[in-house]
Amino acid sequence: MTAQATKREPGEWVLLSYRMPREPSTPRIAVWRKLRRLGVAQISDGLVALPAGARTREQLEWVAEDVIDAGGSASIWLARPATRAHEDELVAAMSAARAAEYRTVIDSAIAAAADGEPTSRASALRRLRSELRGIQHRDYFPPAERDQAQMALQELGEDSPPPRNPARQARQV
Repeated sequence: MTAQATKREPGEWVLLSYRMPREPSTPRIAVWRKLRRLGVAQISDGLVALPAGARTREQLEWVAEDVIDAGGSASIWLARPATRAHEDELVAAMSAARAAEYRTVIDSAIAAAADGEPTSRASALRRLRSELRGIQHRDYFPPAERDQAQMALQELGEDSPPPRNPARQARQV
């Protein structure tokens, strides 16, 4: 095998190219929030990317429809970065963004564990579990902080009083 054959080629990405009217701002903000919830990589103004897959393509197609419904223009593209280095930059940016979100969950779990009130800790645990699920949903390249956040919530759960409804606890795990 040659050195060239052992190098991994860049993967395929789904791109959304879009442009929206400045006014009214509400649809533009709604699109921005949806893209943020999806965890897109912002390539430039009006151009975002996600790793290619049926689910990510469908998600960006839905956002494209929202853009068009708001009087803008949008198109979906499938592409590969020209070099592995360009793809690595996208992956690093997405991973760093998720790492920052996980660190926020970790910090919140530590703060909640320091709170002496058991019901307050239990409430924080429920909220943080929900936040963690949302982050994991948009985490395509998990950083080390993902495991740390899960451990922080597990430790917080061990310090919290048992839930009043055992069936609800089973759904949260």
